[in-house]
Amino acid sequence: MIKPKTNEEIEKLAEGGRRLSGILSQLTDACKPGLAIKDLDVLVQEMIADEDKAAFYDYQPRGAPRPYPSHVCVSINDAIVHGIPSESDYVLADGDIVTVDMGLLHDGLITDSAKTIVVGTSNKEKDELLKTCQDALYAGIDAITPNGHVGDISAAIQNQVGDTYSIFRELVGHGVGYSVHEDPSVPNFGRAGTGQQLPVGTVIAIEPMIGLGSEIILADKDGYTYRTNDGSLSAHFEHTVAVTATGARILSR
Repeated sequence: MIKPKTNEEIEKLAEGGRRLSGILSQLTDACKPGLAIKDLDVLVQEMIADEDKAAFYDYQPRGAPRPYPSHVCVSINDAIVHGIPSESDYVLADGDIVTVDMGLLHDGLITDSAKTIVVGTSNKEKDELLKTCQDALYAGIDAITPNGHVGDISAAIQNQVGDTYSIFRELVGHGVGYSVHEDPSVPNFGRAGTGQQLPVGTVIAIEPMIGLGSEIILADKDGYTYRTNDGSLSAHFEHTVAVTATGARILSR
């Protein structure tokens, strides 16, 4: 069941989202060739204000084998989501695609956001992959109307992605705020006018995840990281968004 947030709670979420956006920007700026990704986990701990917490750290989703052990998710190249930087010895190389994904608990409420960048030298294929994924995120946000449907968002994302890229259908957006994962689920494919209605006050994390190859995903032995099954590159962008009386309000920027 969707639990709409009050205006006061949405303002708290907006402040948390502002703080989260600043942290993500600093983390992505730090992603240079030669950086050990475990250092990103250390860096994020230094950035978080004393009154805030990393929402993913020690969080155990339903079905997960253990609590998540890092303060931020860092996923490289064929890793789509939930990469664990604190347990990795990986050092960034020129041309790597890096997704940084983080939740922040501020004043009792959680925002969630992600962005993907290319480290150092990029190329047309990578640039177009990232642009399409980011454009799909904003297409989904623009499709939000008060008392509209989840399918409106899903269809807008799918239409923006088109046939050039794969959509990882098992990985979806979700409600957020009181906890990391709430109702409703927000798939990145679907049909407009279908799915749950979105009353004013609904807060959701919209997060298209797309790739250059197969849509089939594989789960790592670490219990969290999902990868493309063919080693192809992927991208992931995410904002926390509130449904308002006039449409959508992005809370994580």
